[in-house]
Amino acid sequence: MAQHKDSANPVEREEIARRIERCEATLRAAGVRLTPQRIAIYREVARRFDHPDAESVHRAVRRQMPTLSLDTVYRTLLLLRDLGLLTALGPRRESVRFDAHLGPHDHFVCLQCGMTRDIDSLGVDVRQLPPAVSQLGAVVQARVEVQGICRACQEGEKEKKARKRRGGT
Repeated sequence: MAQHKDSANPVEREEIARRIERCEATLRAAGVRLTPQRIAIYREVARRFDHPDAESVHRAVRRQMPTLSLDTVYRTLLLLRDLGLLTALGPRRESVRFDAHLGPHDHFVCLQCGMTRDIDSLGVDVRQLPPAVSQLGAVVQARVEVQGICRACQEGEKEKKARKRRGGT
């Protein structure tokens, strides 16, 4: 899998704090207990740009909470999604990714490594959708997922081809 320079880039502290406050207020309003596990799981998603899947969140949070189960992570992420605190991206191959950025935006997804990043909204106007969409039901929101090959994977392919030309593996 290709490495991405910004994969560990954290979201700004002030934005993380705003997201955590919103999470705590939403959990309280829904009558859901604010457990250390729930807050840690949400914080992990909220601090990252890379739209982590449940397994990535589990690996990261287990460093502070070694007894945390993957099942707890999945159930918490789905609860947070159901409460409107996260959106789920996917399904993608083997996993669903989660996003704490709830403002208008779209996504770029690398078809080779799965890297997922926010992009400015492409401005999909639900009034411009084909009539067949309204026959299926009422549109609440529209998201765009741009799929392609990221720069890191492109560079990796170039290196692989160059090695092949030189007679390497």
